[in-house]
Amino acid sequence: MHGPASSGWLMVALCAATGAYCLLRMRSTVEEQRSAAGAEALMGFGMAVMAVPSTAFTPPGWAWAGYAAVFGAAVPHALWAVRRGAHHLHHLMGAAAMVYMAVAMASSAPGHHHGGGDSGVPLVTGALLLYFAGYVLLSGARLVPAAAVAAGPAPPGWADRPELARACRLSMAIAMVAMLLTM
Repeated sequence: MHGPASSGWLMVALCAATGAYCLLRMRSTVEEQRSAAGAEALMGFGMAVMAVPSTAFTPPGWAWAGYAAVFGAAVPHALWAVRRGAHHLHHLMGAAAMVYMAVAMASSAPGHHHGGGDSGVPLVTGALLLYFAGYVLLSGARLVPAAAVAAGPAPPGWADRPELARACRLSMAIAMVAMLLTM
């Protein structure tokens, strides 16, 4: 993604930490949390790798096709998971957004910035920005009451903390908005 190196490294750290916590959540005793945590760990680590500033590392052209293939494979998995619950639609949108960004980066020439000049914001980028900005606002509003309830006795183990899972989804959605804005 394009943008200042310092904010890129902060996004790498945020997404990697989120992915690491999602790996920890895969140890949960609740099957639904384990399933969602795997998809979210893939998303967190994928976003961390994609956010590495181009001044530090510029991936070869074939890497973007690899990203598109990995997240393209995650799309049918997320679509299949939607039958278990509508909240998996967010995983579907995240995987689709990652495929879109990887394809956009693969099709751009080195040093070419998307959305610059007179071209404006592409329709797909705008739609994804609206979705993720709305998700950030809604999940942020839902997180505040959850944090107040969570102030009571802590549940056993870090893997079964629903408020932390919501905070991870919120941080990844914020990172997705930032990545889409810098395309």
